[in-house]
Amino acid sequence: MKGFSTKAIHVGEDPSEMQHGDVVSPIHLSTTFAKKSVREVEEGYVYSRSGNPTRNNLEKKLAALENAKYGLAFSSGLAAESTILLALLKKRDHVVAFDDLYGGTKRLFNQVMERFGIEFTYVDAREPENVRSAIKENTKMIWLETPTNPLLKLADIKAISEIAHERDLIVVVDNTFASPYFQNPLDLGADIVLHSVTKYLGGHSDVVGGAVMVNDDEIYEKLKFHQNAVGAILSPFDSWLVMRGIKTLAVRMERHEKNAMRIAKYLEEHPLVERVYYPGLSSHPQHELARRQMRGFGGMLSFELKGGLEEAVKFVESLKIFALAESLGGVESLIELPALMTHASLSKEEREKVGIKDSLIRVSVGIEDVEDLIEDLEKGFRGIKQ
Repeated sequence: MKGFSTKAIHVGEDPSEMQHGDVVSPIHLSTTFAKKSVREVEEGYVYSRSGNPTRNNLEKKLAALENAKYGLAFSSGLAAESTILLALLKKRDHVVAFDDLYGGTKRLFNQVMERFGIEFTYVDAREPENVRSAIKENTKMIWLETPTNPLLKLADIKAISEIAHERDLIVVVDNTFASPYFQNPLDLGADIVLHSVTKYLGGHSDVVGGAVMVNDDEIYEKLKFHQNAVGAILSPFDSWLVMRGIKTLAVRMERHEKNAMRIAKYLEEHPLVERVYYPGLSSHPQHELARRQMRGFGGMLSFELKGGLEEAVKFVESLKIFALAESLGGVESLIELPALMTHASLSKEEREKVGIKDSLIRVSVGIEDVEDLIEDLEKGFRGIKQ
């Protein structure tokens, strides 16, 4: 299978491989699997933390989406991140990370992993040479988001991977914002691709999960061991929900992008908007890089209002269709204030250092009728004036 949608629908769900010819993969709820004898060689499934037929089918599908050899499913995106760090790093190892990351990732790095002796240095990875300059003798890993959360900054995956591999460093790319439909970091030289499947892969705001895709056998074996040893696995039912969501990923992403482009252009022309962050706009400083390493620009955008926090609060609280909520990637449109919500765990100084102003608003553009979404945004702008 070569086509994205064909893989998304059929990989891991071949009726000929199902016991009863199921067209849809069944949910295997059993926690344990019987053996015929105590001396039977441990083949197949033993215990659902170690392996489960439903999760295994999802992991095949996840691997196919990222053109990977292996996929692993976890109970959340942060569980996937934690397992990567625990499996591949040790005390006094050093990580170079993009300075614009999801707040929960920075919280994991700064408030959890640093207590175990792992060191982190944050750089503006929009410039590959900044990554090179931050590499030290004990550096083991480069950690990127591209596009980033919430400022939609981009990292040149190919260039940074080449720099990293000169020192045998592992490159991790969080591909959540782009989704596998619009970007495949492994094809550009990355070693590990990470997703919060809660977002676009699940697509319906009804499942929390994480995923990791890799090609390297040794990295996979370490991650697989720690997936079992740490135990942060995705449940059978949640695995089934993600498989169901993935089947419509291509058509959803096309609509997300179409709506996001319309809204980005609308916001860019609005007199109460200071700045719009969306890679699909020619005004985005890395628009050409986005065109080069992505097949589309996604459904996420951010913008700064003219004014401050008070105006931003009034704006988001005036909306009806856009739900004031964290998370992203669902069919419904969501809106939030990073300073008070997704990135509230960072100090004001940390936020402002990377460019997250109090007036910044992050939007997950859904697949509703775009005219209704724009009309709702107009309510927000009227709310500021009241």
